[in-house]
Amino acid sequence: MTIVALLALVAVLLLLRQPLVVLLLAIAAFVQIAWGKGQLDYILEDMWVALDKELILSIPLFILCGNVMTQGSTAKRLIRVVAAITRPLPGGLAVAAILSCGVFAAISGSSIVTMLAIGSVMYPAMRAAGYDNKFSLGTIMSGGTLGIVIPPSIPMIIYGLVTEASITDLFLAGVGPGLLILAVMSVYAMVMCRHMPTQSFEWGELTTALREGVWAMAMPVILLGGIYSGYFTATEAAAVALVYAMFVEMFIHRELKPRDFYNVVLEQSKLGGSLFPVLAVALSLNIVLIEHRVPGQMVAFMQSFISSPLMFMLLVNLLLLGVGCLMTTGEAILILAPLLAPVAEAYGFNKVVFGIIMILNLEIGFLTPPVGLNLIVAMSAFKQPFGLLVKAAVPFILLMMLCLAMVIWQPWIAMYLVDGKF
Repeated sequence: MTIVALLALVAVLLLLRQPLVVLLLAIAAFVQIAWGKGQLDYILEDMWVALDKELILSIPLFILCGNVMTQGSTAKRLIRVVAAITRPLPGGLAVAAILSCGVFAAISGSSIVTMLAIGSVMYPAMRAAGYDNKFSLGTIMSGGTLGIVIPPSIPMIIYGLVTEASITDLFLAGVGPGLLILAVMSVYAMVMCRHMPTQSFEWGELTTALREGVWAMAMPVILLGGIYSGYFTATEAAAVALVYAMFVEMFIHRELKPRDFYNVVLEQSKLGGSLFPVLAVALSLNIVLIEHRVPGQMVAFMQSFISSPLMFMLLVNLLLLGVGCLMTTGEAILILAPLLAPVAEAYGFNKVVFGIIMILNLEIGFLTPPVGLNLIVAMSAFKQPFGLLVKAAVPFILLMMLCLAMVIWQPWIAMYLVDGKF
């Protein structure tokens, strides 16, 4: 009955639209009172212990790196290289937008940063080339969601923090699903735009684009190569990426001035001020849950009602898709991952695979009302009505749900690189 009361508390606070910090503190207090000794001051001690992790530093560093490149010209140079390659394809500009989102996602780690960086260039270009407005919006918004699937991904780092899953394994596991989504969206774009006029391939254009974009193209190679080869930890990789981005934008591209960097840091500081208190409470809650064996009780409670792993996965996916409509990705992971990951393991789902499945579900949440962040940001950035954006996202939501189903059905898509079968 205590588990039921805990779930009821979460549901009530969500319905009352309480801030995430309040929600997490209430859950931590409930666990301390119900399972512990009722000493609520332990929560503060756990918050300090929880924040004493080097990996947490990687989150603001990755976000700052993405913002530096957005302020500079890295995104434009990446787009020019990709567009030069996709010129001969039907819907080549749409395919270029999707692939550019994939490449930029391998640097930024953020969905919104990816959408804004690529969309600010590609949306006007697609409209000028005669692409349908709704299709153009759907392409940019859905391409932006790749920012949390293709590593490095900030939600993957948060998931790893609260579940103690390997960040490197999560990054490796994100490659396969990310490439799958890229391929499916690109094929869809080519089919939908098969009647659009194409352009002939030009070696001169590609050569010029590569010469001007070589420093930008080197970024994901340095970043991901360093992580996967073992030379960098995720935090070290984030620091190296930031220094590299600053050097390139300030001294090679010369697109970023010291004052611009000051403004970027200022915005990042505001974000950190809202993120880290929430992260501290969430990680302290995780410590409390483990101390009092709450995940084990959740496992027993779930298994008393659900015996089939397939039924468990079906219910979890429905839950996550619903949660994605009401909460941001970070909030959902901080609240649900510590509870659901141990239960998923009990049903035979690897913690890393479950993390990817959870993130794929929440990726769809970026495009679903009422709290779809890509919808909200796109409404402001592209000056389009919310209803039109929702309609534009529907075909791409269906495509992402198809990719999600394929990863659940064939988990090797995510685990191929993790298991070393390459």
